[in-house]
Amino acid sequence: MGVRVGYFDCFSGISGDMTLGALVDAGVDHRAIEEAVASLGLPGSLSFETVKKGGFRATHARVETPHEHAHRHLHHIEAIIDKGRLTASQKDLAKKIFLKLGEAEARVHGSELAKIHFHEVGALDSIMDIVGSAVGLDLLGVDRFEASPVPPGRGWIRAAHGRMALPAPATAEILKGVPLADSPAECELTTPTGAAILTTVVERFGPLPAITIESIGLGAGTRDLPEQANVLRLFIGTVDLPPSADRVWVLETNLDDLPGEVVGYTTIKLMEVGALDAFVTPIQMKKNRPGVMISVLCDEAKIPAMEETLFRETSTLGIRRYPVSRHKLKRQAIEVETPFGPIRGKLGWIENRPPTFSPEYDDCARAASSRGIALREVYDAAHAAYRAKEAGEGRTSPVPPPAHEGGHGHAPHHHEHPHDHSH
Repeated sequence: MGVRVGYFDCFSGISGDMTLGALVDAGVDHRAIEEAVASLGLPGSLSFETVKKGGFRATHARVETPHEHAHRHLHHIEAIIDKGRLTASQKDLAKKIFLKLGEAEARVHGSELAKIHFHEVGALDSIMDIVGSAVGLDLLGVDRFEASPVPPGRGWIRAAHGRMALPAPATAEILKGVPLADSPAECELTTPTGAAILTTVVERFGPLPAITIESIGLGAGTRDLPEQANVLRLFIGTVDLPPSADRVWVLETNLDDLPGEVVGYTTIKLMEVGALDAFVTPIQMKKNRPGVMISVLCDEAKIPAMEETLFRETSTLGIRRYPVSRHKLKRQAIEVETPFGPIRGKLGWIENRPPTFSPEYDDCARAASSRGIALREVYDAAHAAYRAKEAGEGRTSPVPPPAHEGGHGHAPHHHEHPHDHSH
């Protein structure tokens, strides 16, 4: 099983036009990006050309726009995005990138998000860069993005508010929590636009993972640097997972102002909409307030449903999410006969190791309740029945699962999660 990864090698920083160039050079159809940007109805044009940077061939995204003095707010930019012929996911990604920029500008200037004027990043070329990048990132079709540490650059820049040391304040704000890298180049290597694109999509910053490379895209920066090739490299490839491993997502949110009944109800609703698991951990929050962290484990397709449930049922203002891989035991459904009736369960095993048997809670609880006995007695009886079954059949390893995927036999699907200890 392979996970398709896009890795940004930002040894010379990152900007909007470098991202666009790298995406096209890595294989995205430039016409799709050009048509999407043209559908915004803005004056100007986007085209791509092959250039050389530091002796290396790369693709340069050329954005040509007329000079303007407009200072746009976030709602103006969102209206422009909504006019374009983009998919819902592409529009959503473009808006998330601009939101990242707007929140950084608001913190830097001590203002409210709704009042922030987008200066340089609200210009026509930046809008085209971001919308084009959102389309290209979507069309690339990777499962996850990773990136190297990011060099912001050295020296000074002249911005709308005068001379400013690098990194620019908005860039520094956006790169909070991101490992930075040094560079001898005396110029701005990473722009606010590049930083916002990167931090919106990248899930991990670090060295190049052990990928099988499919393609490498080089996106050219505008400036020629004497010290190094001014390019952004984008590696596309796959990372293989073991056959018994898969990739799921963890969503987390911290709460300190909800009654316990609401927290418990929320975990029930999360399971009802498809969580693999949902659990609560006591935590100590700021100002020494006791609180809880709700954690949810789910497949990627279930993330919107999980987040909708958390935002609806709790007072949270934000949800963290990150992918994890899990190593699962091979599993097979089984049923044993006990003095209290049939009890379903699962066998789990690793190759060449004895299997473990886990009775289904629902069956055990139903038997205990109907007979008026302790739950643990039913569990003990189920385990004893399994041992007797194994001894009678003389097996030391489980029967291979049925031909259909999962090997659950006739066990209903809703029994999948209570004993899924592989989470």
